[in-house]
Amino acid sequence: MASRAIIGQYWPEESLVHAMDPRVKFILAFVLMAAVFCGTTPLSLGVAALFVVGFYAASRIPLLQAVRAIGPLLVLVVLTAALNVLFVQGGEVYFQFGIICISEEGLRSAAFIGCRLLLLLMGMSLLTLTTTTLDITAAFERLLAPLARLGVPAHELGMILGIALRFLPQFMTELGIIYRAQKSRGARFDSNPFKGGIRSLTALLIPLFTSAFRHAETLSAAMEARCYHGGEGTTRLSPLRLTWRDAVGISALALMLVAVIATNYIPLSF
Repeated sequence: MASRAIIGQYWPEESLVHAMDPRVKFILAFVLMAAVFCGTTPLSLGVAALFVVGFYAASRIPLLQAVRAIGPLLVLVVLTAALNVLFVQGGEVYFQFGIICISEEGLRSAAFIGCRLLLLLMGMSLLTLTTTTLDITAAFERLLAPLARLGVPAHELGMILGIALRFLPQFMTELGIIYRAQKSRGARFDSNPFKGGIRSLTALLIPLFTSAFRHAETLSAAMEARCYHGGEGTTRLSPLRLTWRDAVGISALALMLVAVIATNYIPLSF
């Protein structure tokens, strides 16, 4: 097992969350997102954060590894928080230079939105960290099965999701390998993009896209060699079944949703 978790990578462990039905975890992941969005006060967001930490504790995944798993997406959190600092105005002004103004309301909004996005990312990351790609694909396909009668290609959409989740960690690993290889050859990725930096970035992007196309061609050839014709007649070694663990997970998410909504009505200065 690698010492670092990569976004989209499964973290093997024997825990209550790992043993839950993937269909239930798929639905509860979106319920968790809804609960975080329902938090409109710092207190309710803090309650949501406590539940998220509790879910990670139940899954036996270290929080440090969880943060590393969403590391590449933390740029979005920082960027969104920075935009709130610059464009949300109100209250006491702490710094002003030209059109740049940092105020109390801007910092408050940046902290709140940043924490909300971080909880959303950690909640969705928990799904991929505790569920294998095959289980996520099977759950997604099962949930879309009722729409298949309306012409929705449930199996094909599930297969696309599975392939994307399967190759995302591999592409992140290859990106690091290509980056270090090009750095050893003298490529400079810290230069100004308006002064030749774009040429250096092509040395990173072209090999990465070449590798992606090569993997796609190999996968298509393997599927054709195995006479792949969709999901008709396929069976699972371990059929999906609901257990008492799923009832515990549903109860915990329901409690979280109620607690977050209830704490919205408790006044608290921030």
